[in-house]
Amino acid sequence: MSGIEITRREFTASDLRMAAGKSRDARAARRMLALALVLEGVDRTRAAQTCGMDRQTLRDWVHRYNAEGLAGLSDRRKGVRVPRLVPAQMADLAAWVEAGPDPEKDGVVRWRRQDLQRRIAEAFGAGVHERTVGKYLAALGYRRLSVRPQHPRTDPGAQETFKKTSARP
Repeated sequence: MSGIEITRREFTASDLRMAAGKSRDARAARRMLALALVLEGVDRTRAAQTCGMDRQTLRDWVHRYNAEGLAGLSDRRKGVRVPRLVPAQMADLAAWVEAGPDPEKDGVVRWRRQDLQRRIAEAFGAGVHERTVGKYLAALGYRRLSVRPQHPRTDPGAQETFKKTSARP
């Protein structure tokens, strides 16, 4: 047998096939079937191709099986990501959105994700991606729709005068 040898011998090829049939994890079952083929004497390249993986990947799974047994053939749980903003900071973000930007301080008349991204970095020191800001806003219940911005120095009287003197079609 070429390559890394399967050192665990508590399961035969038929035992691995039966375990694969009972497994609820399709990926682990596919790995068990690949190992069963290897135990039956099929060359590694063909066993890997039959089970939809690369020969190197099969080699990695043989290492895991030798070290951990059948449990090693299941995917490991991924770690939980720690959110970059704590709930108090999310509340501050919601307050900023509700209050709207200050044109003198923020330099904008309405919030965009990139503006909030900059403000988050300045206030909390947390560098987040623009898409992450969008996810935060969605989690807070905000949608992308917004009213048309109005310049802070607009003159409502001049607008009404313009409306009255404009010709209607």
